[in-house]
Amino acid sequence: MIINPKTRIERDSLGELDVPEDAYYGVQTRRAMYNFPVSGRRERPEFVRAYILVKKAAAITNMELGVLDEKRGNAIVKAADEVLEGLSGRYHDQFPVDVFQAGAGTSFNMNVNEVLANRALELLGRKRGDYAFLSPNDYVNKAQSTNDTFPTASHIGVIFAGERLLDVLSGLSDAFREKAVEFSQIPKSGRTHLMDAVPVSLGAEFGAYASSLERAASRIEERLGDLLELPIGGTATGTGANTHPQYRETVISKLTRLCSLPFHPALDSFEVLQSRSQLAAFSGALRELALELIRIANDLRLLNAGPTTGISEIVLPPVQPGSSIMPGKYNPVMAECLDMIGFQIVGNDTTVAMAAQAGQLELNVMTPVMTCNILESIALLTNYLPVFRERCVEGIKANEESCRAYLELNPILVTFLTPKIGYLKAAELAKEALERRVPVAEVAVMRGVLSKEEADELLEKKLLKPSAPK
Repeated sequence: MIINPKTRIERDSLGELDVPEDAYYGVQTRRAMYNFPVSGRRERPEFVRAYILVKKAAAITNMELGVLDEKRGNAIVKAADEVLEGLSGRYHDQFPVDVFQAGAGTSFNMNVNEVLANRALELLGRKRGDYAFLSPNDYVNKAQSTNDTFPTASHIGVIFAGERLLDVLSGLSDAFREKAVEFSQIPKSGRTHLMDAVPVSLGAEFGAYASSLERAASRIEERLGDLLELPIGGTATGTGANTHPQYRETVISKLTRLCSLPFHPALDSFEVLQSRSQLAAFSGALRELALELIRIANDLRLLNAGPTTGISEIVLPPVQPGSSIMPGKYNPVMAECLDMIGFQIVGNDTTVAMAAQAGQLELNVMTPVMTCNILESIALLTNYLPVFRERCVEGIKANEESCRAYLELNPILVTFLTPKIGYLKAAELAKEALERRVPVAEVAVMRGVLSKEEADELLEKKLLKPSAPK
């Protein structure tokens, strides 16, 4: 066997394998790199951070309970602190396992165990790979299994990311709410079935967008609360095998302190390993948000359509040239991008749903793909929604002239006459107004159905004083 001088040899239960000399990861990570060269995507920083916090809490707990000596335990804790501080620097490339990996996430769990073990060995004055003294399995992974640590880190990582998303959503809904106030006194035709309907204010439309985002945010917040229930302490099958009797309660109290979050033990330690319903429910809340964002983006595109042949009741900010061949064309690109992001999130949720139902007996092994899809969805939203707010929503202008012109010719304004003249007579007036392309009030007065004063009383208030958004 030819040994590369820039590698070291490590051994696991399958035999020996060379590992880069300067790597903190070890033999099991190396095997995963060979086995799963799939997507080139790595675990997201918030998930890596969450996993290391789980390992730190476990080491502190095991020392406190007297099952891990302080020399090794403190080295593991110090290593964890160093890695947490160096995730964007010294240690950023030490977690190379692909997000598509061994079921349950064993590859990544061992990646974390090996990085912390090898750095702890260095801190103790020993060489990397000296697992006879400090083993990734026997010490860093003490009282743990991939089966309980991976979903625990998933919950924590999603909460970290989800809290940032809630802040972003709040900013976007506030921007729509501000537009609702700005446009509150601009009357326009309502539309149902994409056909003319009774009038609304442009502000009412934008206020509804804000309300729908606030509702979606409240559902996301509620689903984040579900993730405060942690599977940690169940080890392999929920039995808590190889843990101290006080381990579960103690490690969760340590995580609560480290993360400043009110975690609590699982109500049923077997159920939380079998079922990934909490992650699936959170993904479902992201899907609901995505569907609302797609709907809103499509409305903005419709209302902006034109400028001469479409609805053109609003003007979206022109942020870049829209055509390589048609000069002066500006497209609703920010809303188009939001649509594509929404489609991706719906697809991610479908993957999560398929993974959630794929659990078998004591364990759902599909947690890695659920976690990476959920965190990707959150990242897409967190990255883009502030840009969408700033470069689209905040710059939207009302085309009051178009709103007024469409509304004045809207034959459905006759609806406000039906209490006085009846449905059938009103329908006749609407038909004639449409055929002649004149306001329905004018037809009503001309036919002697109403006096001009009566028409003004019944219709003008609806045109000039639409209800302000609440």
